[in-house]
Amino acid sequence: MNPTPPLRIDVETQSTDLDDARDFLATAYAGNEWSADATRQPFAFRYSAVGDAAMSLRAIRFDGHLEGVMTPSEDFVVQWTNRGSATIGTGDDQIVMEPGRPQLWPQQGAAFSYDDYEQRIVQVNRAALEEVAGERGTAPGQLVLDHTVRLDDRALRVWRSSVQLISHTVLDRRASPLLQAEMGRLGALALLELYPVVSSSLPDELLLPRNAHVRRAVEYVHEHAHLPITSTDLARVASLSLRALQTAFQRTFEQSPNAYIRQVRLDRVRDALLAGDPATTNIADVARAWGFAHAGRFSATYQQRHGEYPRETLRRSGRQRA
Repeated sequence: MNPTPPLRIDVETQSTDLDDARDFLATAYAGNEWSADATRQPFAFRYSAVGDAAMSLRAIRFDGHLEGVMTPSEDFVVQWTNRGSATIGTGDDQIVMEPGRPQLWPQQGAAFSYDDYEQRIVQVNRAALEEVAGERGTAPGQLVLDHTVRLDDRALRVWRSSVQLISHTVLDRRASPLLQAEMGRLGALALLELYPVVSSSLPDELLLPRNAHVRRAVEYVHEHAHLPITSTDLARVASLSLRALQTAFQRTFEQSPNAYIRQVRLDRVRDALLAGDPATTNIADVARAWGFAHAGRFSATYQQRHGEYPRETLRRSGRQRA
């Protein structure tokens, strides 16, 4: 029997009643303390949403002032304004929206204030994003994205081209559920390229503001360890010279950036072996998947990092399964 395809989201509404529009949005986004006021413009409201439970595209026009608090959500929400003014958060944590520039909502929730705005939203469900992130080595329940990073131009280009393709497909009401699912996966991949995953194993020192550059490089390593990244890539991400990056890594980790990349990949190998079945898991294949082509050197390096040889890790995985 074929699995039931996810229910399609297809909502469109509009109103000229300020209170009705505020209540509709507050209900749709489980917000609290929402208030709305008229501005100099005649009030108008329009809202649309298409997609499915894994990913949806939304558009909002609100000719008025709207403020309130967004509560924590199971969805990851990237939004940008094409018109109007908007702020997210308060005090030192406040983010002033730039027209056309995407911004991830803080996952812990945040206060906001919008005026006479048009907004576009890509909303990705946590379970869908965790599935894709898991393929990159992020453990279940450990997915946290850093909404404070300044997005680089390459990530923005990937995001915008992906959203354009997704929009053409999702807005086509004749698109098959399979194609919709593929667009959901593409949206998750683009989001993971846009914002780095926050590692749960970072040293406390990296959370200090003065180490923000190094933290960006470290998060990039954890997010892109499966790719052929180099120290030069990390220097670009961290906005540091190569010499400054090497000095910072030596001071923080007592090792070079390349050694840190190798260490993270060794940890990923260990995770794969612990999750593997000794009867079917080939250690050499796992090692090659994480960039270790020479079996002898890999085995010795792995032992130095984890205190046991790869075959012992895999054997222990079998005992845990028994």
